[in-house]
Amino acid sequence: MHINTVMNRKHWVFDMDGTLTIAKHDFEAIRVELGLPSGIPIIEALDALPSVESAPLHKRLDDMELEVAQISEPAEGAAALLEYLLEQGTKIGILTRNNLPNIEVTLEAAGLLHYFREEDLLSRDCAVPKPAPDGIHKLLTGWSAGVDDAVMVGDYIHDLDAGINAGTATVYIDTSGAFPFEKSADVCVRQLSELTASST
Repeated sequence: MHINTVMNRKHWVFDMDGTLTIAKHDFEAIRVELGLPSGIPIIEALDALPSVESAPLHKRLDDMELEVAQISEPAEGAAALLEYLLEQGTKIGILTRNNLPNIEVTLEAAGLLHYFREEDLLSRDCAVPKPAPDGIHKLLTGWSAGVDDAVMVGDYIHDLDAGINAGTATVYIDTSGAFPFEKSADVCVRQLSELTASST
């Protein structure tokens, strides 16, 4: 799919950490802190535990994520892309595996919160977490939009798979340029500014 085809779509769903903000989470260190096995998604690993064990670990995860949220910085080109999309009348939303309170803390710290409506910020508390498509469908339903006019933007396979499962276009950002999940993406960019540049 050509980048300009993606840019013409009017409903955009963004991952947050590592996509609109600079990646700061050390997920392997989080697993060690929580006593979880390496290589298994953290939320799913916690949810597989008995509730008496998982509850305090979920609380510790929330606390660790809040520490990162408070020092969040915007990704290169994030503000310019959001401004451009809004100028074009595009609907924009967040779908993250982070928790709901941390969305606002993260976006506020990164200077990006004012671009979004509160009802368009979806967390793991609002829908089945990515790679499930539920959050994307929830946003599109609220916008009265179809998947053929929607884009999912993210930096990890969970984001891209969520877009594929929902039926949207997928944009993959990888600042390293390695793109290990390239086969799951319609468009690959190293910086969000590449998207804005394509439309100027």
